[in-house]
Amino acid sequence: MLQTPRYKLIAILFSLTLIASACGTSASNDNTISTAVALTVQARDAQQTQVSPVLAVSTPTQAIPTPAEIGPTPTLQPKPTFPPASGKDADCAKASLVEETIPDGTIMKPGQQFTKVWRIQNTSTCVWDTSYKIIFWDGDVMGGGYVYNFPQQALPGDIVDVPLVLTAPATDGNYKSYWKLQTPGGTTFGVGYDSPFWIDINVNSSTKVEYGVTSVTYEVVRNPATGCPANVFYTIYATITVNGPVNVTYNWRKSDGSTEDKHTVKFTEAGSKTVSMVWSIHYGSTNNERWAQLFTVAPVEQDFGKAPFLYDCK
Repeated sequence: MLQTPRYKLIAILFSLTLIASACGTSASNDNTISTAVALTVQARDAQQTQVSPVLAVSTPTQAIPTPAEIGPTPTLQPKPTFPPASGKDADCAKASLVEETIPDGTIMKPGQQFTKVWRIQNTSTCVWDTSYKIIFWDGDVMGGGYVYNFPQQALPGDIVDVPLVLTAPATDGNYKSYWKLQTPGGTTFGVGYDSPFWIDINVNSSTKVEYGVTSVTYEVVRNPATGCPANVFYTIYATITVNGPVNVTYNWRKSDGSTEDKHTVKFTEAGSKTVSMVWSIHYGSTNNERWAQLFTVAPVEQDFGKAPFLYDCK
């Protein structure tokens, strides 16, 4: 059986008493016993100190590093892949781009802040709410975040404005930023046939920027839409887009060799405006393809293609 320190202590004291009784007088015995007891108690205290040590608790004094000491915060990266539309999510992932602000090629100053607005129609059978997301898809994020909440509820068929506040990069050049929508289930989708919608700007730090026309698009409308009355009227619409404040002087040129009078349209900022001309064709005229085109005279002379149409009345 193992002996505890208490029993060992009693045994030692008893042995020392017997030794002292056999070897000396009462006084010397008392001294011897006192000395032995003192030594024994000292040994016991030392043993107890070893058995139950007191642990010292230290409080760390190292300061928490500042962001500057840690280093720059890593740039967040967009997700490289997204799950395909499936099930109910696929029914909700349908949209159409109706209109947008800030036309492609708009000139911006480095670091210029601007708001891009896409007007998007909910062509799905679902109700969109703010749990839907606007997500960065590709290109340059232009100082924005990677994910935004959809701005408001949109019932099926509703058209809503989707605005983003962005910042032009600090270096001159042409930049594009592509975006898509995302369902609460994580399915991403674009507009039309799942195309991303985008912002396209030209950053230019020059103090002498020359603004001009970036594009002209056409639409031809026949009146009446069908039939062959005495006169068929073709209205040719031309949408002129510029990259900044500029006055555009233009005229119409036609496939019969005639030229319309000059006109000027004024722009106070980058944007688009639509102008038109009407071409009347009499019954019995030659059945063949005709065309009209808008030709800019200022700020520079420029040809923007043709708007063709076919007169088909005999």
